[in-house]
Amino acid sequence: MARLTARRALFAVPVLLVVTFGVFAIAAASPFDPVKAYAGTAGLTASQENLDQLRANLGVDKPLAAQWWDWLTSALTGDFGNSSTLRQPVADVIGERVGWSVLLAATAFLVAILLGTALGVLAARRPGGWLDRVVTSLAYTLEAAPPFWLGLLAVWVFSLKLGVLPSGGLTDTASSTVTAGQVASHLVLPAGVLAVSQLPWFVLYVRQGVGDALGDDPVRGARARGLAERTVLLGHALRSGMLPVLTLIGSRVPELITGALLVETVFSWPGIAAATVQAATAVDFPLLAALTALATAAVLLGNLVADLLYGLADPRVGFDG
Repeated sequence: MARLTARRALFAVPVLLVVTFGVFAIAAASPFDPVKAYAGTAGLTASQENLDQLRANLGVDKPLAAQWWDWLTSALTGDFGNSSTLRQPVADVIGERVGWSVLLAATAFLVAILLGTALGVLAARRPGGWLDRVVTSLAYTLEAAPPFWLGLLAVWVFSLKLGVLPSGGLTDTASSTVTAGQVASHLVLPAGVLAVSQLPWFVLYVRQGVGDALGDDPVRGARARGLAERTVLLGHALRSGMLPVLTLIGSRVPELITGALLVETVFSWPGIAAATVQAATAVDFPLLAALTALATAAVLLGNLVADLLYGLADPRVGFDG
């Protein structure tokens, strides 16, 4: 495990370097002017001399490689620069928001795994039965539904029509303090929508894995020994059928991050979505690079965790990957 982790950490270094440089390159080719975005309406009447001075103060007058290198060397010391759009250090921008994004994504991912596993096992128990057809049909339907559409539908049903759940934000509008109860109630809809957007893949993978395992010799042998169907299903077939799902965990992280950004926008969740949109439209180089590096690190970590779990679950695989 230590060797695999060390190899992945070494591999992550050039990946992060390339990704962050690519962010600066794409931002530099963008038609948006970071100076005008920073100046706002004042930039419409400012002189060219003032705009040039502001460009120098922001450091966007330097060549692309120089901007990236300055940001990188500062980032290695813990200084990610200042956000030109939010007018505060990038570390503070991320620190204030990333915890809420992690709470949303982790809650949704856990719900998707648990619910997807349960539905997948029920569908695989009797292949071709009515429950199997209903579950798989629902999974394929949800697979094609974009998260923002699911979010708007959830707001319309549960907030506008039924009025049982808040439509967005972190707390009630009449409250100025953040309490655990308010956060929990406001988390239900965004986490539920994000979980539903991730659910189909876990349902289909578990259904396929458990269905294949039910036909294996060890499972048939367990049935021949007279073991209860519940024991055969959960103790034998599910254990073998869950192995492919472990690899799915890492591959779903990129879409989980993308879906979380969309869901945060729909529900006005105070995560990093708003900061990401502002950084992209205003070509906020330091904030864009830091957010992209953070997302890339999350993807690499998700793949590492999936490989470690697979190696622990199946000793035949080991940790040589």
